Amino acid sequence: MRFIPTELKDAHIIELEPREDNRGFFARVWAKDEFAEHGLVDRVVQMNLSYNRVAGTLRGMHFQHAPYAETKLVRCIRGAIYDVIIDLRPDSPTYKRWIGVKLTAANRLALYVPEGFAHGFQTLEDDTEVFYQVSQYYTPSAEGGVRYDDPAFGIEWPLPVTEMSEKDKRWPLFQG
Repeated sequence: MRFIPTELKDAHIIELEPREDNRGFFARVWAKDEFAEHGLVDRVVQMNLSYNRVAGTLRGMHFQHAPYAETKLVRCIRGAIYDVIIDLRPDSPTYKRWIGVKLTAANRLALYVPEGFAHGFQTLEDDTEVFYQVSQYYTPSAEGGVRYDDPAFGIEWPLPVTEMSEKDKRWPLFQG
């Protein structure tokens, strides 16, 4: 795996290093020791799958409050997404900045989302599936979020929003 730092402190894009032959290829997508060597959280306690029927579906912007803050490793395994993270750590040099990364089944990239970041994505194709590895168990009482269209961040989504949960529509504007 190649660990590519992003412009946001502690966030990385993970690129596969496939070993190819006439059958196709083989590549590691997770190795505890490699994550630890790069100073990244190497604990995975839960894995989640999100299926999305329609292009333009938006999920986010979610996080969990301490002590249940989580890191995520997000990968699109079918279709394509525009994956967005926002650094919400007040002491970070990249506080309130965001990036978007196109993750697709074809490019096989993953995005490492550190604790203290809000995370969300928009599907770019119908029938898209997203697979997450998560460092903490989902704790409903620790759930938090910010609006996907909050002017404090100015996220530029690639498509009009076609579907969104009622909960995601009701996240508050950022108060930081």
